Formats: sequence, C-alpha cells, structure tokens
Amino acid sequence: MITEPLLSNPKGGITALLFIIANEALERLASFGLSTNMIMYLTREYGMDAASGAQILFLYSAAGNFMPIIGAFLADTYVGRYPMIGFGCITSLLGMVLLWLTTIIPEARVPSCAQFSSTCNNEATTPQLLFLYFCLALMSIGAGGIRSCSLAFGADQLRKRDSLKYAGILESFFSWYYVISSASVFISMTCLVYIQDALGWKVGFGVPCGSHDPLNSFLLLGFSHLCQAPRPRPTGSPDLLEVLVASFRKRRIGLCSQNPDELYHHGKGSAACRAK
Repeated sequence: MITEPLLSNPKGGITALLFIIANEALERLASFGLSTNMIMYLTREYGMDAASGAQILFLYSAAGNFMPIIGAFLADTYVGRYPMIGFGCITSLLGMVLLWLTTIIPEARVPSCAQFSSTCNNEATTPQLLFLYFCLALMSIGAGGIRSCSLAFGADQLRKRDSLKYAGILESFFSWYYVISSASVFISMTCLVYIQDALGWKVGFGVPCGSHDPLNSFLLLGFSHLCQAPRPRPTGSPDLLEVLVASFRKRRIGLCSQNPDELYHHGKGSAACRAK
C-alpha cells in the first residue's frame, strides 16, 4: 500500500490520486454496464437482427477506442487534462441519461407487438435510430475525454513530489488504477447484466446512470486537491494543424528537378528553377 510522503505542495498527492481512481472506476462501471448487454436491447426493443446490432456495437466500440487519441491531442495541445476529463464526464453522462430515456419513453423505440397481429411494424424509424446513434456517440466522445487523460493526470499529481519516493508512488498508482478499473469492469459485466435481465431495462440502464452521477461529484469535490499542471506550449516546431494547413497551401508547388542537390531549392522562383 502506498504511503503519503512529506509534501510541500498542498495540492496533489495521495488524496488526489484517490479521486482520479474513483472517477475512472465509476466511468468503467457505467460504460461497460451498458455496452455488455446492449445487443439484447437492440434486438428486443429496436427490432434489429443480430448482424445489424453487432455492426452498430462494433462501430460504437471502435469509436470509443479511437476517441481517446483525439482527446489526448486536444488536452495536450489546447484545453488541458482537467477540462478534458470534465468535458468527458458531462458528455458521457448526457449520453447515458438520453439512452436511459429510451427505456421510459415508448415513442423512442419500437412498440411491442401483440401476438398474432398482422398490422405490427417491428422496424425502428429513422428518428428513433438517429436518436439511438446520438446517444452512443455522446457516450463514445465522453469516454474518449476521460480515458485519454486519467493516467497522465494522475502522474501530474506527483510532479513536484519527493524525487526519492516518486517512482514507487507512481508505480503503485498505476497498479491500483488497473486493478480497480478491472474490478469495475467485472462487476459491470456480471451484476449489472443480471439486473438488466431480472429487473428490466429501466432499472438496468438507470443503475449505470446513477453510478455515473457521483463521477461528476468526485471530480468537483476533488478540485481543491487536484494539481493542474500547466499545458506546455510548443516551442520551435509547429503543431499538427499548422503542418496540415501549410501542406494544403503548398500542394501545387512543383519540383523543378529530381536531382537531390536541387530539391533543396524547390521554392517557387528559386535560383535552381530559374536556371532551368
């Protein structure tokens, strides 16, 4: 178990790490609790076949794994890690609440058909599918904002700590982070799935929303304990966006020669080109 070293900075330290670990654990509990049994919800309540439902869930999972890349880029370049985590918490909670509302509002999903009915239409309408996709997109974006910065933000809490104990504390933080996150996934894939099957979708989707709400509370309560490292400004080299813009603007510049000695003078109107 990690122990608190002698600290000179009032922010950061073990208390801040506990808030970050709790934040990630609740996010994993909520997101995996919804996605694990989602294929049953799509086939039963939206009239989808197994192949269509699996394709939607594949895209949702792919988006959730890709969004942390964008979240990390935005956090390190523009907004910072704490604002990105806060944005992810709010966005993810909004998506979960809207998805939970589909279990409450009958018009948001395909109505149940009476037995032997010949006028039943068990196909979801376009507005119903768009609303479902919007909920899943919000959840993916929120997960990307949280997962992209949690570990790095935890390391920021020990940035100005005792250098002799820094490595050991950081190693313990990473270990407990993965252990508790894995335990949350295990609980969500067993207990929450059982609740959804036994008590219905309203309760089964409401529990992840309820567990996600303290996530925002932990983030706000831990604000006074969290050490927000300043965002490093790029020095000496352009960022990715500037490179892309410059490449697009110079896309029509031609090379006057394939000679390696002359490729250096490839600018428009250079001496090498005028000589040609």
